[in-house]
Amino acid sequence: MNHIAATKLPLEAFFEMSKRLGITEVEIRNDIPDVVGTMPAEEVKALADKHGITILSINALYPFNVWLGDLPDRAVAMADYAAACGAQALVMCPLNDGNEVSFGDLVTALKEMKPILDARGLKGLLEPLGFPSSSMRKKATAIEAIKAAGGEGTYKLMHDTFHHHLASETDFFPEWTGLVHISGVTNPSVAVDDMLDAHRVLVDADDRLKNLPQIKALLELGYTGPFSFEPFAEEVHSLSDPEAALAISIDHVKSAL
Repeated sequence: MNHIAATKLPLEAFFEMSKRLGITEVEIRNDIPDVVGTMPAEEVKALADKHGITILSINALYPFNVWLGDLPDRAVAMADYAAACGAQALVMCPLNDGNEVSFGDLVTALKEMKPILDARGLKGLLEPLGFPSSSMRKKATAIEAIKAAGGEGTYKLMHDTFHHHLASETDFFPEWTGLVHISGVTNPSVAVDDMLDAHRVLVDADDRLKNLPQIKALLELGYTGPFSFEPFAEEVHSLSDPEAALAISIDHVKSAL
């Protein structure tokens, strides 16, 4: 469970809700909500230990593929925090403002980031963003860059069902996938190229992103890792009872599988 699924809940309440839903693996964030910027890492670790929670990742290092300015310092700080709070990985998102980033710069960033992660026992989860404005849309590009950087032991893919659909991807890479983000889009009028994070809701029967076929394909191809709910829509964040809504979505996915 990603903390963005219940943004109004303080971290301990989020852990408690997750446990009631049968979930012991979670993701924390540095944006919505900003746990990383507001809680000491040691406090996060203590709460996770108290509730028997595993922190899969911290979302997210951005833009990881532009290794300039303050990014190296932010990367080290986030990696230090992840190690101190007991997280297993950092989610790494590419530049998404319409500007291109060369393949060479992508590889350079992965080479620079690798020793930072390795020294702390962390993995990097590369998340291609499917938006037309993204500088890295395809998972195949990420894999090629990982190989070019010699990062096979350090990096895995984040398969995001939303971004997979937006990028019109058809290839699945279960052996490269470390984590899967799931969310749905139910708005019938928005075109695929116009879909934004604000459209991302919980997965239900009206989902347009083909979450269930994507999940089934990954499982059939041998993926055995976790799936994490990551809805960005304000209508989800403002729910008075996110736990009930999440339980319904979980049941929908499980019953369909």
